[in-house]
Amino acid sequence: MNHVDPANSAGPGRRSFLAGAFAVGTGALLGSALTAGVARAAAGPVIADTGAWGARPASSPLNFVAGAPDKVIVHHTATPNVTDYSQAAAFSLARSMQSYQMDSEHWIDTGQHFTVSRGAYIMEGRHSSLATLRSGTQHVESAHCTGQNTVAIGIENEGTYSTVDPRSQQYAALIDLITYICQRYGLRAYQVYGHRDFNNTECPGDRLYALIPQIRRDVAARIGGDPTGPVWPVLSSGASGENVKTLQYLLVQRGQSLTVDGAYGPATQAAVTAFQNTNHASADGVAGNQTWSQAVAPLARGATGSAVQGVQSQLVAHGIQVSVDGAFGPGTQAGVTSFQSSAGLPADGVVDARTWSRLLA
Repeated sequence: MNHVDPANSAGPGRRSFLAGAFAVGTGALLGSALTAGVARAAAGPVIADTGAWGARPASSPLNFVAGAPDKVIVHHTATPNVTDYSQAAAFSLARSMQSYQMDSEHWIDTGQHFTVSRGAYIMEGRHSSLATLRSGTQHVESAHCTGQNTVAIGIENEGTYSTVDPRSQQYAALIDLITYICQRYGLRAYQVYGHRDFNNTECPGDRLYALIPQIRRDVAARIGGDPTGPVWPVLSSGASGENVKTLQYLLVQRGQSLTVDGAYGPATQAAVTAFQNTNHASADGVAGNQTWSQAVAPLARGATGSAVQGVQSQLVAHGIQVSVDGAFGPGTQAGVTSFQSSAGLPADGVVDARTWSRLLA
């Protein structure tokens, strides 16, 4: 099966089209140039902007999101593993992707922020992705992963990596790009994911997905920090307890109508399934990796709502006394910091995905 990415990203049609076109044409809750337009950002890799590869203008105004994204999502294009590693071939691929996404999918522009070709050329995808990355203060809303397009930077890697690994040169370019993204946006190495962590898809292929832990380690070797990613419990009908309450709090925060009672009954199963369908996760009514990855979002002082109650209730369950009132004030911040210190996490008072996962452990 090809990379299946319903709604805000292309499905099998896009992949089939790109394969043919290339073969023929060589083508939140928180807030050294090669050609004209190709430049080296300060301490970053060489990235060809949209002007360099001949992009069409976006068909509608882009949406700029204030602040940094909270993750990087790795994809593969599911196109042939070509042996033409030239810049011309890379630019042709970029044009083919944009044309299909705009003409057939009716998107306003290329879906992903960046693309890494088989020849290790890095290209800007959606307009303004490079400029906002360099600023480090905002990012462009994208269309590469349903449920994550306002909070994640998407990187397409040319090729199909279900049974083979990317070329070493391509992999090295990917590490260079992710390292730069992390440096500009203040992300940690563990905040790198594969597309299938969020949506019901085979992307980025079994072999590339299996490399995500190594990608995190290689990025951490450059920027420091613990590359260990979050690990989520699996909850299903009949489960009960504090983790079920957390799941229910998160689902309520995400718009589901649900009583928070710590019991995974029919109503919770239905709410999980509805949430999974909305976010194009595997809709099986079981809360696993995709469900948790879609449900959690960073929380910090000033946040309010049922997700904050979920954090507070977990802190109480861990022996840290805070009020379960849905307001992330100084007491909750101190409680989070205390928990993070005891769990060996950066004690910054921000409940990111890894802090969420440790609370649930």
